[in-house]
Amino acid sequence: MSGERQASLQKVTARHLARQAMLYVRQSTLHQVLENTESTARQYGLRERAIALGWEASRIVVIDQDLGQSGASAADREGFQRLVAEVGLGHVGLVMGLEVSRLARSSLDWHHLLEICTMTGTLILDEDGLYDPATFNDRLLLGLKGTMSEAELHVLQARLKGGILHKASRAALKVPLPVGLIYAENQTVMLDPDAQIQQAIRLLFATFKRVGSAWATVKYFRTQGLLFPRRVRSGPHAGELHWMPLQHNAVLKVLRNPRYAGAFCFGRTQARKHPDGSLHILSLPQEQWLFLMREVHAGYISWEDYEANLVQLRANRQAHGEDRRHGPPREGPALLQGLLICGRCGNRMTVGYHDVKRASASTQNTAVKKSTSKRGTTSAASACLGQVWIQRSLIFCWRN
Repeated sequence: MSGERQASLQKVTARHLARQAMLYVRQSTLHQVLENTESTARQYGLRERAIALGWEASRIVVIDQDLGQSGASAADREGFQRLVAEVGLGHVGLVMGLEVSRLARSSLDWHHLLEICTMTGTLILDEDGLYDPATFNDRLLLGLKGTMSEAELHVLQARLKGGILHKASRAALKVPLPVGLIYAENQTVMLDPDAQIQQAIRLLFATFKRVGSAWATVKYFRTQGLLFPRRVRSGPHAGELHWMPLQHNAVLKVLRNPRYAGAFCFGRTQARKHPDGSLHILSLPQEQWLFLMREVHAGYISWEDYEANLVQLRANRQAHGEDRRHGPPREGPALLQGLLICGRCGNRMTVGYHDVKRASASTQNTAVKKSTSKRGTTSAASACLGQVWIQRSLIFCWRN
């Protein structure tokens, strides 16, 4: 019997053998699952190592439900979460993984598992040997392996990001295009040859230029019974074109996308990870975009029209606090709508109309629908002023 095998057997006690041995199997992508079959077979082969150490075959549990999942985070890995839970309950005597990177590529997840294994007296087995996290030397070696695994992921991501940025700097990076733009055979960007799609997009830009409001553009399309194209990005119908009623967020996406002005851009958003592992996508101002190159390909509008649309959208945005700019003209008999500021909370006041059954004329209320005062309290309406009172006050101010 070799010295290494004897040392491994000395770490295994009857207490360990009385509990389960869990084998964790993982590949990062579905492509690796289909193509790297040898690596997957080696991972399943660790089951024989557990039998050689004394575990009964019936007490060996294989967890392979994370095949095709990245090890960068434990948030979406149900198999790893199940493994950690079983170890924490004291049901596991041995945790097996071909490499540390199979179990976790995050130092947070890896050291969390090590800490639980230490408290419950659970051993860890990889292709190189058997380790007891409760002993200093083994814990130190496992910690170094976890750090190297995370560093390896960082190097891989840095290489990929470097290649992406190099292509983006030449406007050669192929990214998903908005509806109305497609890639030609030579990989250049061109207008969609479908005349109906082109007509719908041009009509959207022309309508917004005429009415000056995204909501008014939606209202026009709905009134005329017009549909707008939408490209499905994911799911079983990915790539298909659907015609749907125009939505407000679709108008904003079209107006704010510089690709319609023939420009290439990269780095418009930034992803931030929350403690629970979820990602939050943050839109960045234009001056913080990584790359922006104008007149790269054909577009539906000029760059000047694109910037004018952004200016109009900013002017339409409901003001809050110190921003006192008025919104677009609205229908109705109200005076100074979009200009009134609440003297109590400083927020923009909105106008609402409702019909009174006792009279044929409509009654107008001016109110702040939602406001937050400096003291942090939120109210549904901080002020409500009748139309007659406002008009009398304005007439008095003008006369004096």
